[in-house]
Amino acid sequence: MDKNNPKDNLGVFGANVYWLNTNIGTTTNEKGWFEIPYKPTYKKLVISFVGYKTDTIEIKNLKPIHHFITEENTLDEIAISARKQATSKSFLQTQNVFTVNSEELLKAACCNLAESFETNPSIDVNFSDALTGTRQIQMLGLNSPYLLIAQENIPMVRGASQVYGLTFTPGTWVESIQITKGAGSVVNGFESISGQINAELVKPYSDNKFFINGYGNRNGRLELNTHFNQKLNEKWQTGLYAHGDLRSQKFDNNGDGFLDAPLAEQINVMNRWQFTNNETGWVSFLNFRFLNDRKQTGQLNFNPDVDKGSTTIWGSEIKTKRFDFSAKVGYVFPELPFQSMGLQIAYSNHNQDSYFGLRNYDIKHESVYANYIFNSIIGDTRHKFKTGLSFTYDDYKELVETTNFDRDENSIGAFFEYAYDNTENFSLTAGLRLDRHNLLGTFLTPRLHLRYVPWEKGVLRASIGRGKRSANIFAENQQLFASSRQIAIQSTGGNIYGLDPEIAWNYGVSFLQGFRLFNRKGDVTIDYYQTNFENQVVVDWENPQEISFYNLTGSSIANSFQIEINYEPIKRFNIRTAYKFFDVSTDYISGNLAKPLQPKHRYFANASFETKKSDNGSQWKFDTTYNFIGTQRLPNTSSNPIALQLPSYTKGYSLLNAQITKVFSDKFEVYIGGENITNVQQENPILGSENPFGANFDSTIVYAPIFGSAYYAGFRFKID
Repeated sequence: MDKNNPKDNLGVFGANVYWLNTNIGTTTNEKGWFEIPYKPTYKKLVISFVGYKTDTIEIKNLKPIHHFITEENTLDEIAISARKQATSKSFLQTQNVFTVNSEELLKAACCNLAESFETNPSIDVNFSDALTGTRQIQMLGLNSPYLLIAQENIPMVRGASQVYGLTFTPGTWVESIQITKGAGSVVNGFESISGQINAELVKPYSDNKFFINGYGNRNGRLELNTHFNQKLNEKWQTGLYAHGDLRSQKFDNNGDGFLDAPLAEQINVMNRWQFTNNETGWVSFLNFRFLNDRKQTGQLNFNPDVDKGSTTIWGSEIKTKRFDFSAKVGYVFPELPFQSMGLQIAYSNHNQDSYFGLRNYDIKHESVYANYIFNSIIGDTRHKFKTGLSFTYDDYKELVETTNFDRDENSIGAFFEYAYDNTENFSLTAGLRLDRHNLLGTFLTPRLHLRYVPWEKGVLRASIGRGKRSANIFAENQQLFASSRQIAIQSTGGNIYGLDPEIAWNYGVSFLQGFRLFNRKGDVTIDYYQTNFENQVVVDWENPQEISFYNLTGSSIANSFQIEINYEPIKRFNIRTAYKFFDVSTDYISGNLAKPLQPKHRYFANASFETKKSDNGSQWKFDTTYNFIGTQRLPNTSSNPIALQLPSYTKGYSLLNAQITKVFSDKFEVYIGGENITNVQQENPILGSENPFGANFDSTIVYAPIFGSAYYAGFRFKID
């Protein structure tokens, strides 16, 4: 704190804090608070800040420190610079967390959150069907419904938005992404099974005052993003963010008579408000967002005004209107900086009207979420805890063809999470929550994370946790409507579609080792995770004329192994490479089978290089990403006519993406790039395309790109 500050000793942001005669250090945050690793041999702590006297204080115990700094009489000019890491893995966090910063997101044309993982080996990106072109993500061999996908730690992509929700957050709105493998925190709820993805949005106080981004690509997609941020006074800032995209050109490169990419348009507007009062310890965020999204796909000549509902030309429209509001209010006790409390509140209204040929699918999902969190310590800062209460309410109005599947879900829960860190080589986080759900019953959710440092720059982590969720079988599998398959639900009297809730345990171990080779930094990570389902709603499409949903009888296990290496062989040149092995199998009615459209082997490599910045900020940036996708088991099509039968397994294939960015100054840059430069295209992605109203029409068996190569260009302009 600044002793001479007239505003009641405000915290100093960016002060350096380090142990004397070591390289162990940190900096203070915007409130002047800090945490630093400790060993009993560390006795003296040095605190320095430009323009202030450097102080050295003796540490005798682990109680919180309150220290005041005083101004120097003279000040010499000094400049400190550092290159921001695009991605980072923490050696200090107990959980296995990987952070993707905005610099990494700029390495590819991440026009929305679903496309923000192309340069990340922990997340697999797949196309869900041959019509909509929507990208779905997987982690640990499981689809996105088994992930808790949050926006600023508020669950966001769930329920009706499960399939398309990631496309509703433009990439320029994202400040960073935190990816947690394995069981997440009990603070965020009970639904997480295979991991958690949290997207932090840009903040009005730290984002550019004005930003504009334009983008266009070869398959007719045009996008425009604008940010406007304004400081209203010392405590209030606001930001207005607008996104629009349009695809109006028709393409049929494979000659099957169907659009390779849907016609689409989206308007997406968000208004953010931020309040910060360092004197009283209050901080809050308010978000208002409205989205209007429309997609049209199907045969080239389909005209919805004329052909909707007819059996002449097959077509589909998906129209979504969504409004959501969220508020976060936090308070830090001024005299107890280790103690704080926060309240998260969110409301969303998601309305989707859609049809796929002659099949109607409409869903309206109204959701309310509230979470109160209290943070403090037990004795000293080695022992921390979080506790609180949460509430969720979901109202589903769902129409599948002519059948209503309406339901209400509500739950109230309490949680407690204890964290221990001896600040040297061991830490743990243990959490437990108790929830009462009107359809899932009363149940406990335990989670445990362990971290041990056996030697310098070596971190061993382990985790175990349980998750429980209700499967939204239609919202999560909408691509199956674009086929002639009949829908069959094998009810067992459960509370949700006649089925029981999904329950799974996730176990995992991970080892991270940092190293220096030829005096250059690098790290290697090896991890293994297993997800074991007590119950799962099995999505069975082994019969090409049917899609069947039923409760698991037997075993369903997903094994995931990954080894990843990051290295900087020369300055400003980074290499990231990874190998992944998946063994995912389920007991179907027809026997134990590997998960369809899930490659067992994947290889990933990313290389990036940037030239040295000139005085005005100009430089070149080069990025390329390579993926090898191994063979995949295809669903059984043996009962189809011979011409429409597929082999049991696909062939492996390679994908190559690249981007070049020219930064002209700190304000302006342009970029060009290509996706799927190797021009890989799946042959006959739509079975029975010549007769879409026949018994064998199926657009769901997609294992490779449909469009082929896609080249793009864009620009970014900003005013600080």
